[in-house]
Amino acid sequence: MSDIEFRPGEYGEKVMAVEPGGVEAIPAKDRHGKGTSLFAVWASPNLEFATIYVGALGVLFGLSFTQAVIGIVIGNALGAYAQYVLTQDGPKYGVPQLVVSRAAFGKLGNVFPSLANWFASGIGWFAVNSVSGAFALASLTHMSNLLSLLVVVIVQIAVAFIGHNLVQKVEKYLMPYLVVVFGITGIIVLTKSHLGGASHWYFPGAWLVFLGAVYGYAAGWNPFASDYARYLPATEDPKVAGRSAALGLFTSAAILEIFGAAAVTAGMGDYAHGNPVAQYTHLMPTWLGKLVLLGIVLGSICANALNIYSGVMSFLTSGIKLGAGRARAIFTIVVGIAGFFLAHWAMGNPTNNLENFLLVMAYWIGPWLGVIAADKILRKGASIERFLFTSRENPAGPIAFLLATGLSIWLFANQTYYVGYFPKHNGNLGDITFLVGFALSFVIYFILGAKKVKSEK
Repeated sequence: MSDIEFRPGEYGEKVMAVEPGGVEAIPAKDRHGKGTSLFAVWASPNLEFATIYVGALGVLFGLSFTQAVIGIVIGNALGAYAQYVLTQDGPKYGVPQLVVSRAAFGKLGNVFPSLANWFASGIGWFAVNSVSGAFALASLTHMSNLLSLLVVVIVQIAVAFIGHNLVQKVEKYLMPYLVVVFGITGIIVLTKSHLGGASHWYFPGAWLVFLGAVYGYAAGWNPFASDYARYLPATEDPKVAGRSAALGLFTSAAILEIFGAAAVTAGMGDYAHGNPVAQYTHLMPTWLGKLVLLGIVLGSICANALNIYSGVMSFLTSGIKLGAGRARAIFTIVVGIAGFFLAHWAMGNPTNNLENFLLVMAYWIGPWLGVIAADKILRKGASIERFLFTSRENPAGPIAFLLATGLSIWLFANQTYYVGYFPKHNGNLGDITFLVGFALSFVIYFILGAKKVKSEK
């Protein structure tokens, strides 16, 4: 008798049917699609203003354009490589990424990263992207910020509520418009920018803080990786799927962040000194600026369809039971409402809220990735299918995760609300919490988990 739990109901390739089930494995009869389709899935969500603003942070921090570009390339390369590796779990196991995580954490221990990703993605990231979409819609239509936010959130929830196939189609069909609009405007911004300016802040401190923000933005997609590859047939080449996902993530995020860094040198400011969405569009002709505002709204929908969908998956992976059949759809509405209220609060001070949130994202994802990386290396490619739904524990995972997260934040965090021991005594250290968290969790798990992994082969 198999220990695998398969998703109930009929779904197949239906686009407007509400996706049944929750985090169960996808049955073979419902598997469909090509790995190359994942390029659009991971490119479209980054073709939005939040990505531009992440790149702008580097120059706003006082870095030169060149220093910002180096941070953008490195941060996105790290996030994209993890996306390449993790996406391959989708066609192999047919389950969401946080279900795969149970092999390293155990079923109960996996509650920690599952709930962290639920809050960070389904509520936190959902709020961040809703803010930029709402500001753009308000600028385009002259509606109030609150009404604009409500409209954007309702559309995002509706797409995620219907489910996987509609999410995939939305990403695919909106990508051409987003590529053309943001590509043209990016070229215009580059022609108006002043790229040779010197930095005005200490290096490497500001650069490391910026690197953490860029990496946090890219790595924020890593816990979702297999969620959108799990419907691919088991016969699909997982490396093709991984490369497509990584390339979509890297190219879209890196290019728009470079445009954002350039835009600051052309006159775009931060949220503390106005509306950077409007300032960005003022760098181009009025007619094109309106197309960009529409692109920003559509881009926020692309991003948040994934955020709320995968956030709900993570919550259900923690073991919450809402009844069979429609658990995912029902909780999508609940999480969306919570994200709306957080977004409304964040609109009051978007500069500090966005920067701090990006860094906090990297704080927990670094240790989670360290555990996952160590587990994959120890298993040397062996299948973990039998661990996905059984009541089995692996204490090394949560111990390594919690110790690494706690120690790295305590010693190295450099936040508005908390400064760790080392940055407090050396202000030029910047913020290397995510690097330390990854390294610590990797080493701790490798030591504590080796014996159990060996016994399970």
